Amino acid sequence: MGLIQTETPYYQPSPAVPSPFSLNSAFNDPTIFGGSSAWALHVTSSSNILVFGAGLYSFFQSFGQDCLDSNNCQSQILNVDSTSSINLYSVTTVGTTFQLSVNNNGVVFRNVMDFGAKGDGVTDDTAAINSAISSGDRCGLGSCNSSTVTPAVVFFPSGTYLISTPLNLYYYTQLIGDAKNPPTLLASAAFAGMAVINADIYLAGGSEWYAPTNNFFRSVRNFVIDLTQVPAANSEGTGIHWQVSQGTSLMNIVFEMSTESDTAHQGIWMENGSGGFMGDMVFNVNTAYGVVINMRNVTMNNVQTAIYGLWNWGYTFQGVTINNCQVGFDLATGGITEATQSVGGEAIIDAVVIDTPIFVRTSAASTSLAGSIVINNARLTNVGIAVGVLDGETVLEGSTGSLTIDSWGQGNVYSGTSTTGTFTQGDIVSATKPSSLLDSAGRIVGKMHPQYADYAVDQFVSVKSKGAKGDGATDDTATLQAIFDAYSGCAIIFFDAGTYIVTSTLQIPAGTQMVGEAWSVIAGSGSAFEDQSNPQVVVQVGAENSQGIMEISDIIFTTVGPTPGAIVVEWNVQEPSGNSAGAGMWDSHIRLGGAIGTNLETNCPADGSGGTTDCFAAYMALHLTASSSAYLEGFVASDHDLDGDGYTQITLYSGRGIYSESAGPVWMIGAAEHHSLYQLQLDNAQNHYLGLFQTEIPYYQPSPESPSPFTSSTTYNDPTTFDSGFAWAVNVVSSTDIIFFGAGLYSFYNDYTQDCLDTMSCQPQLVNIDSTSSVTIYSLSTIGATYQLSVENTGIVNQSDNIDGYQSTVTVWSSS
Repeated sequence: MGLIQTETPYYQPSPAVPSPFSLNSAFNDPTIFGGSSAWALHVTSSSNILVFGAGLYSFFQSFGQDCLDSNNCQSQILNVDSTSSINLYSVTTVGTTFQLSVNNNGVVFRNVMDFGAKGDGVTDDTAAINSAISSGDRCGLGSCNSSTVTPAVVFFPSGTYLISTPLNLYYYTQLIGDAKNPPTLLASAAFAGMAVINADIYLAGGSEWYAPTNNFFRSVRNFVIDLTQVPAANSEGTGIHWQVSQGTSLMNIVFEMSTESDTAHQGIWMENGSGGFMGDMVFNVNTAYGVVINMRNVTMNNVQTAIYGLWNWGYTFQGVTINNCQVGFDLATGGITEATQSVGGEAIIDAVVIDTPIFVRTSAASTSLAGSIVINNARLTNVGIAVGVLDGETVLEGSTGSLTIDSWGQGNVYSGTSTTGTFTQGDIVSATKPSSLLDSAGRIVGKMHPQYADYAVDQFVSVKSKGAKGDGATDDTATLQAIFDAYSGCAIIFFDAGTYIVTSTLQIPAGTQMVGEAWSVIAGSGSAFEDQSNPQVVVQVGAENSQGIMEISDIIFTTVGPTPGAIVVEWNVQEPSGNSAGAGMWDSHIRLGGAIGTNLETNCPADGSGGTTDCFAAYMALHLTASSSAYLEGFVASDHDLDGDGYTQITLYSGRGIYSESAGPVWMIGAAEHHSLYQLQLDNAQNHYLGLFQTEIPYYQPSPESPSPFTSSTTYNDPTTFDSGFAWAVNVVSSTDIIFFGAGLYSFYNDYTQDCLDTMSCQPQLVNIDSTSSVTIYSLSTIGATYQLSVENTGIVNQSDNIDGYQSTVTVWSSS
């Protein structure tokens, strides 16, 4: 077909299509329409269709043309279902939000300028950007708790976008600015609202769009957020309101704020939530409150208070640089009950602090545990007070010259099999850090999410352009394998948004760089993964003993159940020599069940009536083999029902979380939750750094008791002892040079009941370390377990001795 031209009826949507006609199934009439207006072109179950030139126009909305100002006379105009094969060339549209829709949904990728944003620093772009975020029946407005079916990548070309009210971040959304020339979001002088970017919107009466502990899958990257036009005293001068959970990230963002001494501006505010990652950010000029979350590689310049902490159970700050500030870390402390919760655990590693009078300041003096602090490898220059108390004593002197704090702590310190901790305000054990974990400056390696800003378009290859369907039904195994075999090491492999089914092991060769679009999904399905006695790998990352670059970003790995024999990811690849963190995953996750198409949703209810046979999600989530190395920023979870009502609990069975026998180096920032035997097992592993590792025990245990419905396997050296039928959060066997720098390990239920939390006795033991391993755990916070840590299956550290708010916190435990 050549040069097709269409116009939508001028009167629509009054009446809305199909009125005044009725639908006729004899002609297979569409039943869904783009914004109550007719389709220009609607394609279903068709093949070998070529459209060479088309002009598709929507000039009116109920005979009015104001809609043309923002190109939104109708939301969708051209629809193609996922079973059709069609090639479109030179398609021009006018008056429609989306030029192309697939399965009645707007396209995933949205350029804000296509929605009317100007980026000229003068035009108010708020409405246009919010339209780009929200268009396409997406999950938000407080009427949808969660959804994976309408992902969006909202792209901002370079420019300055004037913002007058918040940009509301819908579920499953990535806001991405131009990586080479990051755009500026400029808050207007009259800006009104909670923050320039708002990830969880409050409604009247205090309710919210999303539950903060179920607010998954958001990413914001490559922006300058400029608050300097907002009056300094205006508390609405906040960059980002970030009340989120796992699977979320902020990266490569610069915050510009007021220079006034009385400023109320804030960079980021997070009052609740769970998990998430931040990295590679800069905060410039006086911010009253900076950041309260786990983060890496963040710089604070000329601010009043770099990082303010009101309350937490535990946070890890890696690689923070503080320049010419008044206070580095300002921490509310002293609360040791749930009602008086304050900062429970603050773990700071590899900080650089320059020309700042106070590095760490607590609100209350401590003579016993009431706010745990760990400082490791902090380099101070012209810092008078290293640790002090507000209007009180200096706990640790600083220096007008240079000072390095090797390892210092405030809180309860344990070692070996001693059941008695010692309250310490002073030097604590300094874990041996293998050189393979460190950069040239002696700091723990950190590596930013790859963005490929310097690559040309022709250096990418789209898997759909090479024949993969990604429709959640077609077997894409052979097609994807052919793509990897042809293009790994030669091009960046782009996984267009979709769900790609594989029915046998998909092998990703060393040398691969691959990136998804709003968390593209690779899902193992079929009989190959159904035999628990003969588990098979879904995705093999690198052949056994292979070495080379491996970069995986914005991908989700999962299964279509039941799959009791699925090892979801086997990681074999070793980074190239001299290229630290050269093999890794960023903003990529293993998510089991809970999403449409997985066959593992409310058919597996919390009461167990779904049985076990149909509710197996995986044999193992992630296996790091002996010769591998890995840099991992992501999480491994089961049991979250994302595409139902968003809060109904389901019972799924995944045998093992992360099993590492790697000799390292391994850097791991993330979580593993709800697996039957353990969340993390280190077996003959070496040279691991884990930053703020988070776990949850399955809510159904001890009914059935662990390891049921699986059996322990000698092949994977599974534990055989499970106290009272509960999984381990962490089990360490014959491993050396293991460093946990922050851990939040939780057991919230006993057979779906929570009375046990009254006495923190949901399960007896949580962390087990054998007597041959060398392990150091800093800032260990736990909830729900009687013993926070055990040696050789015997409880050593009782939570009742370390109550530090709702959680119990150990400042440090070391093997010896």
